[in-house]
Amino acid sequence: MKGDGSVSNIPNGMRLSLKTARELKGLKQSEAAKLIGISTDTLGNYERGKSYPDIPVLRKIEETYGVSYDKLIFLPLDFGLTENIV
Repeated sequence: MKGDGSVSNIPNGMRLSLKTARELKGLKQSEAAKLIGISTDTLGNYERGKSYPDIPVLRKIEETYGVSYDKLIFLPLDFGLTENIV
């Protein structure tokens, strides 16, 4: 079942991870990558914060997910939230 496309209704100040934005649109990673025009591996790297899109790809992400870049977070969800306990 596809998402309801409500990504554009996020409240001011709230940000979405790239993966969450994709999932809210009801897209599998492979489907989103094809729509954006990149490989699934590349999209996975963006979602994990291992690499970042250039401007033309960023525009395609905005178009595909229906959300502006300033509402997206290009970092893994646990970035800076974990610590090593010895």
